[in-house]
Amino acid sequence: MAIVVKLDDLLHARRMTLTELSERVEITPANLSILKTGKAKAIRFSTLDAICRVLDCQPGDVLNWVEGGEE
Repeated sequence: MAIVVKLDDLLHARRMTLTELSERVEITPANLSILKTGKAKAIRFSTLDAICRVLDCQPGDVLNWVEGGEE
């Protein structure tokens, strides 16, 4: 897939765990993990909004489009 999820990089930069993010965003750690690993087929705007609010970032910081597939 040409969409790359950069959640790992953002969590590392903010010294935040996936569990902490899941609690603050109110999404299960399992669902957040599916998103983080790039296995999600979709993401709700409300979830993306909450992630951006908690991580103080833009949607483009979370998701990247890479021509030709994976980065």
